[in-house]
Amino acid sequence: MSVAVTERIDANGTSIAFSRRGSGLPLILLHGAEADHSMFDAFAALLAPHFSVLAYDQRDSGGTRNPPTPYGLADLADDAAALIAALGHERAHVFGTSLGGVIAQVLAVRHPERVDRLVLSSTFRAGISPLSINPEVFAKLGALRAGLPGSAAEIARYFFPDGHIARHPEVVGIFSGSSRTADQRQRRAGILARPIAVDLGRITAPTLVLAAAEDCLIPPAHTLSLAGEIVGARPE
Repeated sequence: MSVAVTERIDANGTSIAFSRRGSGLPLILLHGAEADHSMFDAFAALLAPHFSVLAYDQRDSGGTRNPPTPYGLADLADDAAALIAALGHERAHVFGTSLGGVIAQVLAVRHPERVDRLVLSSTFRAGISPLSINPEVFAKLGALRAGLPGSAAEIARYFFPDGHIARHPEVVGIFSGSSRTADQRQRRAGILARPIAVDLGRITAPTLVLAAAEDCLIPPAHTLSLAGEIVGARPE
């Protein structure tokens, strides 16, 4: 079995922490807003026989260290492009889920030369607030965040199926709120508030859009609608 190796590299003015496992064509994994690269531990192990899997921590996540200034989706997409180049790759396959899927959209528009194949999973359109897509559920999630760390297990159920949590109880810790300082949480919360206009029709990478029927955060129909804006995208 391939074992993940944790490394660090400077890219786009940020010291990016990432894990690397497997061999083959590079595959970059972009995590969700609440998480860090460890959310992909089980997934990366399944992918490692086929790819060189690179799961990294975004700004103010995990072991990554970035300047203490506000940033938005464009900055996070530029980080991903710089990481691919810094690791010596001309381009990489890119998988993004939730907020990571939004970053992946912006990456594919801003840096098409860095993206080989694109997978957007359980995500929403760049430039749209998720609160406008599912206001009732996101309001409940906000209330649960106020009850951390005691509500971490309940929050985890919005992001992972019960079966996965039972097999990997450590994922509950992702949502405990203890991994980020107040300043880090504030900067992360401001990401989607910074306006950005993204023309998904400019995405040239072959794209797969994945939606889960049991997704209780982002309505599957919204995720699948992304395929209608991306030329040749395949929805599943």
